[in-house]
Amino acid sequence: MMEIKINNAPKKRIGLLAVLFILLIVITFMGIKASNQQYLPVDPNNKTPVDIYIPANVGARQVATILEENQVIRSHKAFLSYCRKEKLDTRLKPGHYSFNRSQTLAQIAHSIAEGQVVKTKITIPEGYTVREIGDMLVEKQVCSKEAWQEAIKADYPYDFLKNVPDNNKYRLEGFLFPDTYYIEEDTTSHEIINMMLQNFARVWENDFAGQAQAKNMDIYETIILASLIEEEAMHDDERRTISGVIHNRLRDGMYLQLCPTVLYCFDQKKTVLNDADLDIESPYNTYRHPGLPPGPISNPGKASIAAALNPEKTPYYFYVSKGDGSHYFSRTFQEHLQAMSRYLQ
Repeated sequence: MMEIKINNAPKKRIGLLAVLFILLIVITFMGIKASNQQYLPVDPNNKTPVDIYIPANVGARQVATILEENQVIRSHKAFLSYCRKEKLDTRLKPGHYSFNRSQTLAQIAHSIAEGQVVKTKITIPEGYTVREIGDMLVEKQVCSKEAWQEAIKADYPYDFLKNVPDNNKYRLEGFLFPDTYYIEEDTTSHEIINMMLQNFARVWENDFAGQAQAKNMDIYETIILASLIEEEAMHDDERRTISGVIHNRLRDGMYLQLCPTVLYCFDQKKTVLNDADLDIESPYNTYRHPGLPPGPISNPGKASIAAALNPEKTPYYFYVSKGDGSHYFSRTFQEHLQAMSRYLQ
């Protein structure tokens, strides 16, 4: 009987190739997984801020090294690879950044490419003076007192500053628009002031220039009036009424006799005025000088500017504080005296 031999070698080779193919797939998968892990957060649960300082004139490789040394990314190689792939490697910007270890490599890379540096949030309240704004910035270590004093005396290329009289206390008073600003490190006092002036110019042009022209009121007169209203009114619903009283007194040639104008004369902040204070010699003292003061006495917000341009048509010529932030308005001086007797005891 003939013996038939079966050659199993091809089957063995096929089996071996299959095993090798599976191993290749596994190795490739593990490599991809390991590679992808390089893009994940260093510690998803750690949101502690880490300050990162990226100097000027450094390349993507140096940036990657800084990030890895500060342990906010897993791999500088992965960072470089991602930046090149996304074409971010030539767009990385210097500055002070704040990251945490729960952020992904992609988030950090895009933040640096977009220049999302640390900024100080500064909110300037309505009615702050140039001096008070400077004091706030110095307190928050945004600038030095000396730098602020120098900056407020500098020239700025805005038309609304061209006709500011020489006898006003601060040339920029009234035009440092109260708002919230986000200020980067190393921003100079000049640049901060320019931000505020640009903001004022935008708000005036968009919201008030047309109204002022229609009412034949110039910008400087309007801002002086608005600053008086800002200091006198504590309740929004009284702004236009107070504006109406001021307009009435100006129209009839009466002294304004507004205490905030006297307070503005003093370098040191005062809360109470006596008879001697009311007699202080200053062009801002509306108890001694008729008409408007020579310049704004604060930096008014939108509501007070609107009230200055749109006074309420009112029969009132006087008002007195009721002690709760509101006022009692009177038509005659005799009524005013009675109100003072009632509310100023």
